[in-house]
Amino acid sequence: MYTLIDTVVVGGGQAGLSVSWHLKQAGHDHVVLDRGQIGDTWRNRWDSFCLVSPNKLCRLPGFHYDGDDPDGFMLRDEIVKYIEDYASSFGPPYRGGVEVARIEASEGPGRFKLTTSDGEIRAQNLIVTVGTHQHPNIPSWHYDLPESVTGIHTCDYRNSASLPDGAVFIIGSGQSGCQVAEDLHLSGRDVHLAVGSAGRIPRRYRGRDIFEWDLATGYMNMAVKDHPKGTAIRFKAHPHLSGREGGRIVDLRQMALDGVKLHSKVEGVQDGCLILAGGLEETLKAVDDVCRAEMESIDTFVAENGLDDPKEIVVPINWQPKPEPPFFDLAAANVSTVIYATGFHRDFGWIDLPVFDETGYPLYERGTTDLAGLYFCGLHWMHTQGSGLFYGVGEDAEYVVDHLISNSNK
Repeated sequence: MYTLIDTVVVGGGQAGLSVSWHLKQAGHDHVVLDRGQIGDTWRNRWDSFCLVSPNKLCRLPGFHYDGDDPDGFMLRDEIVKYIEDYASSFGPPYRGGVEVARIEASEGPGRFKLTTSDGEIRAQNLIVTVGTHQHPNIPSWHYDLPESVTGIHTCDYRNSASLPDGAVFIIGSGQSGCQVAEDLHLSGRDVHLAVGSAGRIPRRYRGRDIFEWDLATGYMNMAVKDHPKGTAIRFKAHPHLSGREGGRIVDLRQMALDGVKLHSKVEGVQDGCLILAGGLEETLKAVDDVCRAEMESIDTFVAENGLDDPKEIVVPINWQPKPEPPFFDLAAANVSTVIYATGFHRDFGWIDLPVFDETGYPLYERGTTDLAGLYFCGLHWMHTQGSGLFYGVGEDAEYVVDHLISNSNK
């Protein structure tokens, strides 16, 4: 036996809820399946987690931010409440605690067959909104760590008190790595940070928040096909940025002056030591170059458009790393915990449909695929920079739903 539903939305985060809002507006029969509960994506972040985009850019369909701190950055629990309140505002046909184990073509009614923890479902249309952060990346050398050292991913980090006493070594300096390093340092921990390739951008420049510049220059709404890096931008690490305590720039050199110990990339473990790749200074220069290029592009935009935004001279932080040995002795540094800020990898292996490239990434055009009735929504840079954010996911959801309904009526 099975249940027949016209449209199934797989994933109940902000993308799935945005899709549901538009489907409800159109009076279209559907259900939203979610393996967790509303807000879980955000609820499971660390305690001090906050947005890096201003609250005023939270623009879910029919539910724009209307609080008293539009230029602030919502904390984790505030984000969860925003999502919960959004769902309450329109009552989506949401079914939590339902795991979708497999999706394949249907030989009977409906185009798609879904095997779920709550029985079989057949659907004419399917919108996948689960994103690509499905499994944490854990280095292959994780199991070579000494037994005295605990290794966890940032997805399992909550606060300093939850970790064993001792110093902490963080692998990776993207947004998560830098924010966790900041959190631990402010709690009084001895923090080591292995610097990766992620660049940094200014929090504010020439009187405006960086996201305001992204809107003014059109970058926020630039189609991915027009981006200088093309679709490759989808797989680049997010630049360093923080919304903590009103928002601030994350400058690794300043972090070093404040007491965080910076290291080069970690390549493995040997005899209780982390193997370091070297080249920290070159990496830091590359990180700084991203910020410098960002500011220069804003300067050019201001000049070309005759704007009166005040000029700003940014003096680089004067800190240079000392030569480091190729091995870092964990015991000698009293390191009790290694935290992997190494991102996530996607896994669409549970979708047995011919819509993926050789890397397992879905093939689509602004969420629509060549397979009738199948759509995606909520992916990073799916159409624009805003696609994976509260700012732009609603527009993508509207586009997908309009396409679905238009084709359903044919």
